[in-house]
Amino acid sequence: MMRQSVEADIANLRRLLDQTTLTKADLEMQIEGLQDELAYLKKNHAEELAALRSQLTGTVNVEVDAAPQQDLNKVLEEIRSQYEAITDRHRRDQEAWFNEKSTSLSKEVAINTETIQTTKTEISDLRRTMQGLEIELQSQLSMKAALENTLADTDARYSHMLGGFQNTINMLEAELSNVRASIEQQGQDYRMLLDIKTRLEQEIATYRSLLETEESRPIATGGTKTTVTTTTVRSSS
Repeated sequence: MMRQSVEADIANLRRLLDQTTLTKADLEMQIEGLQDELAYLKKNHAEELAALRSQLTGTVNVEVDAAPQQDLNKVLEEIRSQYEAITDRHRRDQEAWFNEKSTSLSKEVAINTETIQTTKTEISDLRRTMQGLEIELQSQLSMKAALENTLADTDARYSHMLGGFQNTINMLEAELSNVRASIEQQGQDYRMLLDIKTRLEQEIATYRSLLETEESRPIATGGTKTTVTTTTVRSSS
């Protein structure tokens, strides 16, 4: 977005530079026109001067025979002074007009030249800014590529680690299943042994009861009293 803004500013400055160039060319054409007009005025002035001189010459030729030489010189001096005053006033007016136009055009040219210089300076600054932004953009793109590579490596490494953890979990679950099966088998064996123990204890109790019954009953053989000794067998659980 910054680059697009800078490019838009550069385009605007280029249009302003083109307009300034056109204005400068227009002013140069105006100066050329004024110079041509000044040359034309000088030419007209020379032609008028030549015409007045011819008229004065004709007047002198006409009045030579009519007036004395001294009066003629006086008349010529008066005419010459009037003509010089007229031409001097005309020349001053033309010079003042030309100087005013030249000053105005010079000011406009100076202003336009300053504008062009300012525009060129701004364009140079914008170009440097754009180059700096392009360098920063390249740096950011390089950093982005490096971070993407790091992210890909990290993702691959953690994916591998997760795969190893998953394998370990599967192995532990298999071992847990085996342990559960073994515990269930041991429980079944324990219950079977407990059942066997219970039956054996019942049988032992039955045998003990029978032995105690037999032990309490006397046995006689040929007048001799015989005592039967019994041994009680206790089962340990």
